Amino acid sequence: MTLFEEPFNKIKNKQKNIEVRLNDDKRQNIRVGDLITFYKLTEKTERITVKVLEKYTFESFEKLYSEFNFSLFGCQGYEMKRMIDETYAIYTKEQEKRYGALGIKISLI
Repeated sequence: MTLFEEPFNKIKNKQKNIEVRLNDDKRQNIRVGDLITFYKLTEKTERITVKVLEKYTFESFEKLYSEFNFSLFGCQGYEMKRMIDETYAIYTKEQEKRYGALGIKISLI
C-alpha cells in the first residue's frame, strides 16, 4: 500500500497506530497477523512493514473516528471536522457509502 509522506513518517516514528482506509474488496482480505508494507509517495523508494493487530469496520469514517482518541491516527489535537475534511480529500462520500470505513491497528516491525 502507499502512504503520503506525513502519515508514513508518523507510522515510522510510532506516532500513528491506526491506518484508515475504505473497506473495499482488497482491504476486506486483510487479516489480523498479516504483514503490510507501506511505500512512501511519491517516489516509493522508502518502505516500512507493519503487523496487523486488529481490524475495525464502520459504516462511516465519522463513526470510526468517534470510537478512538485521534492521537491513535497520528492526529493529536485535531477536531472531528478536520479529521473528516482530510479524509474526504482522499476518499469521496460515495466511496464511503459503498464500502464503509476500515481502521487497521498496526505495529511497526
